[in-house]
Amino acid sequence: MRARVPASSANLGPGFDALAVALACYVEVSVEPAGRLEVHTTGCGADLPADETHLAARVAREVLGTRPAPHRRPLGESRWRAASVRRPPLAVAAAAAAGAEDPFAHGVAIDGHPENAAASTFGGLVAATTVAGRPVHRRLALDPALRFVIVIPDRPLATAAARAALPAVVPHADAAFNLGRMGLLVAGLSDHRALLPEATEDRLHQSARAALFPEAPALLAGLRAAGALASCWSGAGPSLLAVCENDAAPALARAAERLLADHHLAGEVRSLAPDLEGVTVFPATAK
Repeated sequence: MRARVPASSANLGPGFDALAVALACYVEVSVEPAGRLEVHTTGCGADLPADETHLAARVAREVLGTRPAPHRRPLGESRWRAASVRRPPLAVAAAAAAGAEDPFAHGVAIDGHPENAAASTFGGLVAATTVAGRPVHRRLALDPALRFVIVIPDRPLATAAARAALPAVVPHADAAFNLGRMGLLVAGLSDHRALLPEATEDRLHQSARAALFPEAPALLAGLRAAGALASCWSGAGPSLLAVCENDAAPALARAAERLLADHHLAGEVRSLAPDLEGVTVFPATAK
């Protein structure tokens, strides 16, 4: 079988480890019968080891269990820059292509928290967390008038380093600040007319991570000045996300490219619609 899974952007500012949105940029994995294990990759991620250590191969073999996993061939394809490829979408795609009953669970197992896997599995805007030891997600309303412009600098920023930059203790005032901003954000994403630029402000992670990407605050401000309704880090970075109306996306994307150039940063800008379908499974021969 072949599975197609959308990329996801998590946190969205104040929704740290809780909110994510699926974007129309896809990872595809096929699992096909073969005489021995073979891994073939194209696009982003093609530089990963093409052997049993590849994440798609490991997840597919976990799903297949005692079935003849060595006689299957995972085939992975990504249409997303390597800097923004996240492990949960790839794990979800591999699990779905291998016939898993719950691809979401495999994505959560890889990432350790569920919001990225939930968006990639179910599509749309999601809130996700762990309740009584199990991952739980809920779809949230998302205004169809919205589009997302993602800025992907050629700047390495390991998730482990981004996590290590976070403070061990959060003041009560900062937690309350984020809760208020998250409420504004959820309301604004459901109706773009209510979306305030301040809705993506955050005191839990973005400012702490700015030392790892010093240009980020200026880029985020520049995106808002160029017409974004709001802007934030995408997950743990270094990618940045801008929210805009559909008609404003082309001009905002061009402005984002100029911002990268003005800050002497190489990188890529993409204008993406939200994906509302999540994981899609096809016969391996279907295109």
